[in-house]
Order: sequence, then structure tokens, then C-alpha cells
Amino acid sequence: MSEFILSCCSTADLTEKHFNSRGINYVCFHFMVDGKEYKDDLGKSISYDDFYKAMSNGAETKTSQVNVGEFVDYFSSFLKEGKDILHVSLSSGLSGVYNSACAAKQLLEAEYPDRKIYIVDSLAASSGYGLLMDKLADLRDDGYTLEQLYDWVENNKLNLHHWFFSTDLSFYVKGGRISKTSGFIGTTFKICPLLNMDENGKLTPQQKVRGKRRVISLIVDKMKNHAIKDLEYSDKCYISHSAFNTEAQEVARLIEESFPNLKNKIEINNVGTTIGSHTGPGTVALFFWGDSRKNR
Repeated sequence: MSEFILSCCSTADLTEKHFNSRGINYVCFHFMVDGKEYKDDLGKSISYDDFYKAMSNGAETKTSQVNVGEFVDYFSSFLKEGKDILHVSLSSGLSGVYNSACAAKQLLEAEYPDRKIYIVDSLAASSGYGLLMDKLADLRDDGYTLEQLYDWVENNKLNLHHWFFSTDLSFYVKGGRISKTSGFIGTTFKICPLLNMDENGKLTPQQKVRGKRRVISLIVDKMKNHAIKDLEYSDKCYISHSAFNTEAQEVARLIEESFPNLKNKIEINNVGTTIGSHTGPGTVALFFWGDSRKNR
């Protein structure tokens, strides 16, 4: 058994079964729906269907990250057992949770001087973040040491691609990410923005695409253009969606047709309640390993 803990935040948007089967520990974010607080516990406190239905019906949602005290308690449970820790956080381009984890590390290092705590900014989110964690679990199982895993993730995390589109702009307007005018025009002309994650872990608009069918085709093209070994890509591919399963299944079908050497069937997950509070329903995201995001 490994003498160190592989850890992340619940915003990696994998299922509890997946986390448990791979030996990946996680700490939960928090969110609120119309003033009622929940843990982002992978759909247990409130189902994804109920959550996105509430958003569609006008519910107010807010999120809060894991604070320093929560990280201290979470990390301490492993340190007391004599375990070292590699914790990979949600992108600092989306949240301050990386800073909270680093602050907790500083507090605990004095109390546990013989233990090692590594904190990594994933520069990733949702099931892309999950794909990164799954790769680290593979490498750990292949015998990588704690230090080797830390070096690997720091050197390779920008090779992880996030491409996603949304067909419902109302939540982007509500969150102040686009203007009411742009939202009205986009909705009128059925504009589906295509976005990705840049080298700083921030979401960046790439193209304004008219029509759902066209944006589905285009997101598949992005994988064709950027995946390692092009159409010979043989690693894993994940998809996540927010109450948009039919469209996610169509993207998966087209990817599997185009990439016959994929490692395993594409895994489709829900966009979790933390990320989903900002995207709303109607989003599909595609994640794979490709060329570097740096300076692109």
C-alpha cells in the first residue's frame, strides 16, 4: 500500500465510485441553493437532476471553497496516520482554494516536521481535473514515488486540454460573464460559445458558433487538431455535462468513431454543483491529453 495520500477537491467531478476505486481522496467544496447550504459531495446531498432543474427554474446559487481550517482538519487526518500527502487543487484561475491549501500546509509543517505535504495547482477543472487525477493514480500504481508524481504533474499538467460549449447563455449573463445585450443576441441567433482553459487555468472564449450541431462538430475537430498522436490517440478521454446528456453522448460517439485506439470507452460524468453553479445547465466539456497549452 502506498505510504502517501493522493488527494484532490470534489470539483474534479468524478463519481464517488471512481474516486474510491482509484484510491483518490477528496475534500468537498460548498454551495447554496436559494440560501440553503450543501456540501459538493458528488450528488449525494442533492441530485444533479434536481440541482439543474432548480437552476432552470430560477434558483439562486452560490459557491464557497474549502477554507484553511477545513484543509487543516482534512490533512491532519492523514498526517496523524504517518502518511505524506500530494494534494492537487482546483485551478487557481477559477478559485482561491490553492492558496487555502498552501496556508494549511504551512500551519501543519511545524506540527508534523517529519511528514511531506506537496500542493499542486492543477490549472484544471471538472472532469479534466479528474482525468489528471486518474493519470496520477495510474502512475502511483506503476510505482512512482511521491516526489516523482509531484515532478510529473508539474511538468505535464499543461498538456491536458479542456474544450467546452454552452447552449444556454442566461447563466453567463446572470454571472456577469457576458452582457445582457450579448446574451440576447447570442440567444436570438442560437450562438453557442466554444471555450477552453488557457495556460493560467482560466476559461477563455475561443469562437462564437451558430447552432448546436456545428459546435458539436467543432469540439470534435479540436481534439483532432490537438490530441497526442492525432487520430492515433490511445489515452483516456473524459466528457462532462450539465443536464445535457444527449449532446454529451453525441460528442462521445463522434470521438469514438474518429479515434479507434482510445484507451477504454469514453467516461461521461456530470459537471458538479460547484462548477455547474457558474455554467448552468446546457454545457458539454471534452477533456484529453494533447499539445501544450503554454503560449498557444
